[in-house]
Amino acid sequence: MNRAIIRYILGNVLKIEAALMLLPCIVSVFYNETEGMYFLLVAVLSGVLGIAMTIKKAENTVFYLKEGCITTALSWIILSIVGAVPFVLTGEIPSFTDALFETISGFTTTGASILNDVEALSHCSLFWRSFTHWIGGMGVLVFLLAIVPMSGGSNINLMKAESPGPSVGKLVPKMKYTARILYLIYFALSILELVLLLIGGMPFFDAITTTFGTAGTGGFGIKNSSIAGYAPHLQWIITIFMILFGVNFNAYYLILFRQFKKAFSMEEVRAYILIILAATGIIFVELLKSSMQVFDALTHSAFQVASIITTTGFSTVDFNEWSGASKTILVLLMFIGACAGSTGGGIKVSRFITVIKTVIKEINSYIHPRSIKKIKLDGKPIEHEVIRATNVYFITFLIVFSFSVLAVSFEEKDMVTNFTAVAATINNIGPGLELAGPSQNFSHFNHFTKYVLMFDMLAGRLELFPLLLLFVPSIWKEFLPCKECKKKAS
Repeated sequence: MNRAIIRYILGNVLKIEAALMLLPCIVSVFYNETEGMYFLLVAVLSGVLGIAMTIKKAENTVFYLKEGCITTALSWIILSIVGAVPFVLTGEIPSFTDALFETISGFTTTGASILNDVEALSHCSLFWRSFTHWIGGMGVLVFLLAIVPMSGGSNINLMKAESPGPSVGKLVPKMKYTARILYLIYFALSILELVLLLIGGMPFFDAITTTFGTAGTGGFGIKNSSIAGYAPHLQWIITIFMILFGVNFNAYYLILFRQFKKAFSMEEVRAYILIILAATGIIFVELLKSSMQVFDALTHSAFQVASIITTTGFSTVDFNEWSGASKTILVLLMFIGACAGSTGGGIKVSRFITVIKTVIKEINSYIHPRSIKKIKLDGKPIEHEVIRATNVYFITFLIVFSFSVLAVSFEEKDMVTNFTAVAATINNIGPGLELAGPSQNFSHFNHFTKYVLMFDMLAGRLELFPLLLLFVPSIWKEFLPCKECKKKAS
C-alpha cells in the first residue's frame, strides 16, 4: 500500500476544500452575516492541515486501483466531515449527525435534507449547502487531477474510483487534460444555465444556488417549496438542464469537436431520451385523468421525470399524491438513473442496456445453442470484463440495498417509507415517498437510520466498491503503519 501518495492526495483535497470554503465567506461579507467567520476558521484549519500533509511529496507516485479506491473513499469522508463543521459552529444545524447527513447529502448530490425550515439558514450556509452539489457533481478528485500536477500513468485509477458509470476512459491521451475538458464542459453548461435563469428573471442568489443544484444533479433548494414557487418558464429551463447534465459528457466532447454523427448515435443517450419521453408521456396522461390542466400536467410530468431519472431531486409538486402508476414509474426511474459519465446517480442506463442485451443473448443461446454472438454497444463489442463487472455490480447493489432496507426497518416506519428512503439515498435522488416524500424530510429518522442512509449516499455516489473496500480488514493491515500490521500483511 502506497501510504505516502494517499496522504499526499488527502492533503491536497483538504487544501482544495479550504480554498472553496472561502466562497461562502465572501457571501457572508456581501450579506453582512457573522456566520461567515466560522467558515473562515474551518477553512484556515483545513488549509493548515492540508499544507502539513503535502509539505513532503510522495517519492513513489505510482498507485493502483486499490489505492485509488481507498483514497477516493477517504477523500469523500474527510471532505464531508470538514464540510459539516461550519453548520455545527454556526448553530444552524447543532447536531453533528444532522450536519454530517446534510453535508454528505450535498457532496454526494443526493439532496435529502434534515431541515424543517431551509429558509431559516443564513445566505452563506445556503450557498455552501448548494455549492457542495457543484463540487460533488463532477468530483473533487477529478478537479484535483485537473489542477494539481501529478506524474505517473496511474492517475486514471482515481477517476475510475470516483467517476460514475461502468467504465471510464481517456478523452485525450493525458489524464489531466481529460479532467480539464470534463470540468470545462461542466463549467460552460453551468454558466449557460445561470445566464438563462437570470434572463428569465430569477434573482442572482436563487439562480446561482439553483444552478449548483441542477449541475450537480443534487436538488438542494433554498426555498421550502423547492422549485414550486418559481414561474413555469424557469421550471422548464431547469428541466432542460437537468436532462442535459444527465447526458454522458463524452457526447459533449464529441459535439465540441464536431463529431455530431458519433455523438447522436450513442446508444445510451438515445435510450436515456426515449425513457424520459415515455415516462413523461405516461405520467402526463395520468395527470390529465386527475383533471389537471394540459400545460400544468406537461410541466409537472416533464419536470419530475427529469428530476428523478437524473437523480436531481427538485420538486414542483408533491408527487406522493399522484396515482399509483405515476409513483411506480418514478420509483423505477430512481433505480435506472442517468447516463454513465454524467453527474447523475442511479444504476445508470448503460448498465441496464448491457444486462438486457445479456439476457437476450442468453435466451437466444437456448434457441440456438451453437450460435456465437457478441454483445455490442454503439457497434463495438462489449468486453467480457465489463459484462462481468456489470453483473457483479447489480448483485452487490441488491445485497447492499436489501441490508439497508432491513436496517432502517427496525425503526418501525411503513414499508414504502423505508424502501423509498433507501432507494432515494443509495441512488442519490433525495425525496422518496410517504414520510420520505417531497413535502417531508429525513429529520424524523433516528441517528442509527441516518448513519445507514449516509453510508448508502456515499456508497451510491462512489459506485459501491470504493466504500466497501474500507470494510476489508486486510486493507487496514496494509494501511496502518504499525510493526504488527506490517508483519501480518507480509
